[in-house]
Amino acid sequence: MALLVSALITAQTTRKYSNEFMNIGVDAAALGMSNSVVSHTGDVNSGYWNPAGLVKIEDNQLALMHSSYFANIANYNYIGYAMPLDDRSAVGISLIRFGVDDILDTTQLIDDQGNINYDRISLFSTADYGLTVSYARSLPIDGLSYGVNAKIIRRIIGDFATSWGFGLDLGVQYEANDWKFGVMARDITTTFNAWAFDDEKLATIRDAVEGQNQTVPDKTEITIPKLQLGLSKAFEFHYDYTLLASFDLNMRFEENNDIISSSVVSMNPALGFEFGYTDLVFLRAGVGNFQNELQIDNSEDLSFQPSFGLGFKYNGIQIDYAFTDIGDQSAALYSNVFSLKIDFSIFR
Repeated sequence: MALLVSALITAQTTRKYSNEFMNIGVDAAALGMSNSVVSHTGDVNSGYWNPAGLVKIEDNQLALMHSSYFANIANYNYIGYAMPLDDRSAVGISLIRFGVDDILDTTQLIDDQGNINYDRISLFSTADYGLTVSYARSLPIDGLSYGVNAKIIRRIIGDFATSWGFGLDLGVQYEANDWKFGVMARDITTTFNAWAFDDEKLATIRDAVEGQNQTVPDKTEITIPKLQLGLSKAFEFHYDYTLLASFDLNMRFEENNDIISSSVVSMNPALGFEFGYTDLVFLRAGVGNFQNELQIDNSEDLSFQPSFGLGFKYNGIQIDYAFTDIGDQSAALYSNVFSLKIDFSIFR
């Protein structure tokens, strides 16, 4: 409960690091390539990575993903659906849930007379939801398309606090001479989260946890814009073998621990590869999230996040697996990520 109090008190001030669950990513195929897919994404999962890629789908598609983090304490689930409107436009909708369930609420464990009653322990959940509606359209210029996301954010901490948020993304893709280029601008309007707190519920926490007597008012979180630039090219060998090489540059307009950082912008590269055989079996690898980590002796060490993946596709059904984490390789636990994609053309 003390951690919950700390999180709620922190929410009093306007923070620029909000909705981080929306940055984890979807689709094991993309995660296996260290998320470097902005330029070439072209399926139902493009609604997340770059909505401009939705124009490449030829039939309705459905995607599912599940992953567990922090030794299965937190669960991350995703579902997406997309469909073409005509030969030049498409729409999509997706939902992400990142939550921790069955948290013990011990605020009522001890009554006013100091008696302990374990029957007074209850359970609650803390969950973040992200609903995204996407629209994409091809432009009159050959190989050029754009896409727009409208995002609704819902965050819930039991009966203690809730918030609503809204934001917009804009994506562009361009293909020329077998090269693919992509730009994804996330939270271009700065996504706002407005929090509401239940003072009566919070009073029980302050009474249960010594030293927490602050009143938590309604406050706002702001998600600052981010920019992703992508470049990729596919190579074919002897008709049966393919190699996709992709490079992304992730940019935040702040100073942090990224490998390239200034007071204006910080940049973090990501590199991914996908080796395919007869468009049936895929092996993937990537590296990204380069960070300058400050050590105890004030020196800096460069850390990075490797990723690996495997995929199978047959008759419109694709199953993918990724082995990765959500931080650097020394601080976070690796996770097994599974995803499924179904192209509705198999039913026709």
